[in-house]
Amino acid sequence: MVHNFNAGPSILPKEVFQQASEAVLNYQNSGLSILEIGHRTSTFQAVMDEARALVKELMHLNDDREVLFLHGGASTQFMQVPMNLLDDKETAAYADTGVWGLKAIKEAKLFGKVEVVCTGKESNYTIIPKDFAVPNDAKYFHITTNNTIYGSQWQKIPKTSVPLVGDMSSDIFSRVIDFNAFDLIYAGAQKNMGPAGVNLLVVNPAILGKIKRAIPTIMDYRNHIKEGSMLNTPPVFAVYVCMLTLRWLKTLGGVAAVEKLNDAKAALLYQEIDANPLFTGTVTKEDRSKMNVCFVMNNPAQEEAFLSFTKQKNIVGIKGHRLVGGFRASLYNALPISSVEVLVQAMKEFAAKNP
Repeated sequence: MVHNFNAGPSILPKEVFQQASEAVLNYQNSGLSILEIGHRTSTFQAVMDEARALVKELMHLNDDREVLFLHGGASTQFMQVPMNLLDDKETAAYADTGVWGLKAIKEAKLFGKVEVVCTGKESNYTIIPKDFAVPNDAKYFHITTNNTIYGSQWQKIPKTSVPLVGDMSSDIFSRVIDFNAFDLIYAGAQKNMGPAGVNLLVVNPAILGKIKRAIPTIMDYRNHIKEGSMLNTPPVFAVYVCMLTLRWLKTLGGVAAVEKLNDAKAALLYQEIDANPLFTGTVTKEDRSKMNVCFVMNNPAQEEAFLSFTKQKNIVGIKGHRLVGGFRASLYNALPISSVEVLVQAMKEFAAKNP
């Protein structure tokens, strides 16, 4: 068995792979592959309808929230959010908690003014900022709820008087939060929800249509809402796999149930990092991510040997991002706790052999 700790595209449930592979060959005994059914057919409309309904159910969304499945991934949303929400003389507030927040800030500056109200840069993004104020006249406040590269996570969602926008690409559906506290949520699917190639968007339509600029048809959220995510040909297979993954999550007991599993996985690994003399966690304890556990070796010269050792145990994907080095173990929803136990045992064995 391979223990997959990749940060993304990441591990998905095996039963989802089985169902998806069958659908590729013959979808619902239609004689057609899921890859070739028409997206305007009632067959695929049922898939889209169920996927959107599952999102609303699992996130306990208010009736006014709209759910979209869009092309482009989260990086497209770095520009599409300000394109829809920010006029050129208006200001948006952003939190800088790492690479993805900075990328979002860069794109927003193309459409209006940006005020970075807080940053973790001085700590090399090992903390989530606590003391900051969001201007009341800001059009919205944007946060990245979980930071895959540095391994930090907002444990408390900030309350603001302006619309709250969240990039939840790496922790969507991983924990219970008030999703209705956000007026716009976006998330690339390839961590907890499905394969690469589709982006989930949840939006309160009340925040749309307030800017003066002309928006290209395909970039205007209102057009996608009107057409039910069928404005253009959707990424059919990716949406289908998302639907299967959301079904799987529902059978587990929903977000509350998977949160308990994720808490247990994170607690087990962080306990070993803190106890093992060879390793050190990189993020302040109160801000540690339960999705992306980042750590380093106290003696960097041992890193390659440890990576080689873990490969012998069929552990893959734990090498840290090139910007920070060290190690990163991603504990997404579909990762079983047994894989974390294998990693923890490998850390213990390596420490025993290299005192």
